[in-house]
Amino acid sequence: MQRMRGFTLLELMIVVAVLAIIVAFAYPSYRDHVVKTKRKVAAACLMEYAQWMERYYTTNMKYQGATLPSTTCATDLNGDYSFAFATGEPTASTYEIEATPQGAQASSDGACGTLSIDQAGTRTVSGSGSVASCWVN
Repeated sequence: MQRMRGFTLLELMIVVAVLAIIVAFAYPSYRDHVVKTKRKVAAACLMEYAQWMERYYTTNMKYQGATLPSTTCATDLNGDYSFAFATGEPTASTYEIEATPQGAQASSDGACGTLSIDQAGTRTVSGSGSVASCWVN
């Protein structure tokens, strides 16, 4: 009598069940990590824009008339965040730049919402999260 080689249906079902459990825990964690990573990149972009605004101010002695340049940072987040001045145009002595979540990022990141920074370096969030948790962690 020869012995058959291979997997039984029971062994195959056990492997499928174990994989399903692993995926059930891993995917939400992965998705959360992606949302946080994109938020951190958006915060870094805001810092880059703020530095650009300060360079503009040192050259022109006012913020008025400045426009946000097209950067690689913002291009990388196209579809996830949009960057703009919060009040339309900067004044001679003030500005506020905000990163507004778009698409899946907006529905997944309700705790932080829109990130913004002004000429004094004041960071804010529109969601229920704290500035420390949304900008630093």
